[in-house]
Amino acid sequence: MASLYKKRDVWYLTLTINNNRVTRSLRTKDYKVAKSIKPHAESALIAELSGFVTKNENLSFNHLCERFLTYNHNWSKNTYKLIKHILTSHLNGKPLPTNPTSRAIHTRHINQCWNWGLKHNLVAKAFKLPGDIKGEARLRTFTKNELTSLFDNIHDQDFNAFVRFAYYTGARSGEIRSILRDQIHDGYVVAYGKTGRRVIKLNDQAQELLRDQSILWSYSKDYVSHKFKKEVRRLNIRNARFHDLRRTFGLNLIKQGMSIYKVSKLLGHASVRTTEQHYAPLLTVDIEDFKL
Repeated sequence: MASLYKKRDVWYLTLTINNNRVTRSLRTKDYKVAKSIKPHAESALIAELSGFVTKNENLSFNHLCERFLTYNHNWSKNTYKLIKHILTSHLNGKPLPTNPTSRAIHTRHINQCWNWGLKHNLVAKAFKLPGDIKGEARLRTFTKNELTSLFDNIHDQDFNAFVRFAYYTGARSGEIRSILRDQIHDGYVVAYGKTGRRVIKLNDQAQELLRDQSILWSYSKDYVSHKFKKEVRRLNIRNARFHDLRRTFGLNLIKQGMSIYKVSKLLGHASVRTTEQHYAPLLTVDIEDFKL
């Protein structure tokens, strides 16, 4: 049985169970208030002493982030770097990105850290950020003329081959940049990237590029992004990103009649549902005309 006692005008609750005695301040000087909250505080203490609930450590967000990042989440190296960058930026007081999708990614991972803290009893309350955590799907793809312009007018031949290889395989930049000679096989490449290990099928065009490429690419992520933006600006191709090559690869295969299941496998998506979510909005505008 728990009992109340007063110390320096503040009411406390004390409870002994299994020879363990715990005292908690009820943070009130009013006896009626202390009496009214006693049953709730007593239940919480019993749960804690019985081992059903672990006492919150009430970590600061700074220390919570440190624990969160050192915990074994089985993240890939790139995922760890992304989440560490987001949390560090937030701790340093930097504003959230203005781009809706980037803002949603930041919000989602910051709230993920708070939720993890609650789950492991490291914080008593989560100060999660409000707002969208999904972002807006990017629908940009390249037209046939834009692809021709890229392939014909990027004068740096190594980078030109890198761009074409990305389109011919639908591979991500990180997967292509990590390719080593011993990972190349007859008709496919074993690559490592955002989703870990995956097999990338090589069509005839991609295989020809690899035969001509005496030294594989060793570009950094920032180099690819900046170099590609510089090239598309020079060619007056607007609102273009390197990842749009991958989206164009998938869309063009679907338009040619390839099943969504096969396209999903070529893209390395975890499920066909993921592929459908990415490409359904793009295909809506291609539905033939109809009357009601």
